[in-house]
Amino acid sequence: MTQLQTNFHKKAILWVLILISSFGCNTPNKETIDLSELTISEIHTAYQNGKFNSQELVQAYLDRIEKMDKDINSISMINPNAMEMAKSLDDEFQKTKTLRPLHGIPLIVKDNINTMGLPTTAGSLALQDFYPEEDAFIIKKLVAAGAIVIAKSNMAEWAFSPMHSESSTVGITKNPYNLDYVPAGSSGGTGASMASNFGTIGLGTDTGNSIRGPSSHNALVGFRTTLGLVSREGIVPLYLRNDVVGPMCRTVEDAVRVLEVIAGHDPQDSFTLYGEGKIPSNYTQYLDREGLKGARIGVLRNLVDNNPDEEIYALFEKALSDMEKQGAEIIENVEIADLEQLSQDQWCPTFRLDLEDFLKTYVKRDTVQSMEDIMRIGSKSAYTRDRMERLSSNTLRRENPDIPCGDAYSDVRRVVFREAIENKMDELQLDALVYPTWNNKPARIEFFEEEYKGDNSQIISPHTGQPAFTVPMGYTSENLPAGIQFLGRMFDEPVLIRLTYSFEQATLHRKSPN
Repeated sequence: MTQLQTNFHKKAILWVLILISSFGCNTPNKETIDLSELTISEIHTAYQNGKFNSQELVQAYLDRIEKMDKDINSISMINPNAMEMAKSLDDEFQKTKTLRPLHGIPLIVKDNINTMGLPTTAGSLALQDFYPEEDAFIIKKLVAAGAIVIAKSNMAEWAFSPMHSESSTVGITKNPYNLDYVPAGSSGGTGASMASNFGTIGLGTDTGNSIRGPSSHNALVGFRTTLGLVSREGIVPLYLRNDVVGPMCRTVEDAVRVLEVIAGHDPQDSFTLYGEGKIPSNYTQYLDREGLKGARIGVLRNLVDNNPDEEIYALFEKALSDMEKQGAEIIENVEIADLEQLSQDQWCPTFRLDLEDFLKTYVKRDTVQSMEDIMRIGSKSAYTRDRMERLSSNTLRRENPDIPCGDAYSDVRRVVFREAIENKMDELQLDALVYPTWNNKPARIEFFEEEYKGDNSQIISPHTGQPAFTVPMGYTSENLPAGIQFLGRMFDEPVLIRLTYSFEQATLHRKSPN
């Protein structure tokens, strides 16, 4: 064979190998997976059809995070075991041909929820190398249902700020719809990452705003459920009497599928006793496209007319019109008597007590036992240092020290507030009350304290314990999302699911960032 023939032969073999690698491989190319707005049901259909598997999906998300998160800064830690979890689930599916409820679904977890094998820092220097010995109760349930913890998300340090998500461990998270603006706090990392399609489902926590605020700012669905419906075990607390953990997702259906897994009694969280007998066999049965037909929706003007931005107000009025077109009856000008007075002096700063109990139970270090230890270790944030200083000297007392702080269900002021809301709803036969999640647009990062305005999430639900869900209602001129919030009676999640799903399906406001 001549040298020319030899070279030709080598080139021919090379081209054959290229063609085989390009066209002859049975395994789908992970780059072909379109992650944009991918849902649980779409993923499960793809698994069943052999379009892709869990490992390929996880790798596609990891590639997207690596490529895009450098601009957003929403992820605090990638799970090094994610691919191993995915392989195990793929092997299981090959053997059983059965999918668990969240089989192979990538999950992003806020960095104040205990996840074994990953640090749980709450965005702080004091916990930056704290690795929990086991998963939080709800993480165990999600993993048992087949979810894959793909990453932890950045947050406002110690969950202090509803305005902004800045930690001492990762820094500032930006809003993916407009990088000059905040994603809100404290679950801003989950909000920004879910909006950016870095995972399929997400978890946040909400003490006053922190699920619903970031969900509104990032065009997501956010469920603050009834206090006592979902366990808070293994979660770094802010004010445990208010704290709720819940889903932050791109669709109501996905959020409902997460809720269906995590709702229920936990012997380690006494509040979940209140939910016994009040949880249906499943929540997906309430996903009704016609759910607004015949519904009576009350407009809570106490909040709506509180100095709203013109564009937000216009979006809200359009949302009311859209609900009417779906058959809802809009009850205008609902007012709660003495709402301002009822909502005052509801905060009980239990941070020291709750945090020190968490440190004792989970962290178990001689050097990190008290708030003084936390303050000694310090923070990179002046805002956090100031907040820590103020909380260190004010424990378990309201502004009025003559009013004692009870728990969420026995506190007299909270019960009176809740009864005022629910009695008005009963009087008018309302299914839900609605108002803008924020009356104002997201703040610019550079001016987040001055421009933090119109946060309606703090006013009712955190104190009464009632469920409140936010869903997208459109965008303002700076391409900034806005949300509408539905407030229900205690354990009325089925009603809120029906209403929010119907509104979502009728309007389809959710879109990915550019």
